Amino acid sequence: MSELLNFHFVVDGDDFTCAGQASVQVKKNLRQLGLPPEIIRRVSIAMYEGEINMVIHAGGGVADVNITEDFVEIILADKGPGIKDISQAMQEGYSTATDNIRSLGFGAGMGLPNMKRYTDYMSIDSVVGEGTTITMKVNIN
Repeated sequence: MSELLNFHFVVDGDDFTCAGQASVQVKKNLRQLGLPPEIIRRVSIAMYEGEINMVIHAGGGVADVNITEDFVEIILADKGPGIKDISQAMQEGYSTATDNIRSLGFGAGMGLPNMKRYTDYMSIDSVVGEGTTITMKVNIN
């Protein structure tokens, strides 16, 4: 199960117009590798949701995508405020987004639930005041 490819992205926390660029690039890369469309769709959705969360809640962060023969792994890490109550944050519709963010069409409280829904594995490591790292995997076979 050797690592085939790794992509590293910096997610800018100050620019909503750039949010999602990393997931678009990963989608292109996965297409070039010939992965099945359903795998590409699942990875793209999970990664996009994670990128948007980093922009909304953490001022940005980094995303690493590791592609092996067996799975696509996405690791999202930020130095934001952390998640106080992960089980509450996982509930559909729960959001700590500001009214300003909601007025932009974000902050519906579906980011983390969608990330879990579209992946085969997801873990959240968060320390309040230090940041959050989310690891997700989508199995290829």
